Amino acid sequence: MCGRYASTKDLGRLAAEFAALDATGGAAPGADFNVAPTKQVLTVVQRHPRTEDGQRDESRTERSIRVMRWGLVPPWAKDPKIGNRMINAKAETVTGKPAFRSAAKRHRCLLPADGWYEWKRDGDRKQPYFTTSPDGTSLAMAGLFETWRDPAAEEPEPLVTCAVLTTEALGPAAEVHHRMPLVLPSDRWADWLDPDRADATDLLAPDPALVAALEIRPVSSAVNNVRNNGSALVERVPDVAGGAEHRPVPLDPRREER
Repeated sequence: MCGRYASTKDLGRLAAEFAALDATGGAAPGADFNVAPTKQVLTVVQRHPRTEDGQRDESRTERSIRVMRWGLVPPWAKDPKIGNRMINAKAETVTGKPAFRSAAKRHRCLLPADGWYEWKRDGDRKQPYFTTSPDGTSLAMAGLFETWRDPAAEEPEPLVTCAVLTTEALGPAAEVHHRMPLVLPSDRWADWLDPDRADATDLLAPDPALVAALEIRPVSSAVNNVRNNGSALVERVPDVAGGAEHRPVPLDPRREER
């Protein structure tokens, strides 16, 4: 699963990395080393822009960075609290689940992350690990989004929410937890975000080369408390659980080609 991650890059850097416009309207959250469910998060979407008269311009698309709340609320939901337990969607079943299948066809996004946290049990305690890119580039977690409006309100404000797709963990990541976020390489971003592509099932499998190039390091248990924040949360600490730490080969052929 993915229940906590870090997102600390400023909008300028993210805009350059993802070739996207800033559409946050000044509402972007600040650097967060301990992103938790229900928080406001940054996402990348690609949509048909609207013309001056409000019509969609089908001749082009526009990639932008937007703010959403983590925890997907389906349009048909009666209570937005349902999003509190819909932070993840399984890649293997997402196209068939009522809560996610519409978004899987029409509303796909990316969630930029410095890396994500996962916990491995060691006796009576759990050791947190941070999985990140060794070269400092953002990880692009595949996501879905929806817009919800309160059916009981006369003029409801739109609530835009999202979920992170997860998949079976590969390689060293599987030593920490059996699930991991579906992280997409840059050559899959355009297809994943394409608003005119309804079937993206061929993009729902993890990229073994990308996963093998990631760094996994033990970090402080201070991350367990969502109120804690700061760069110390992602710093390496002694590995008390053992067996999950992974230091990738510095020069990875796949990354040299990017």
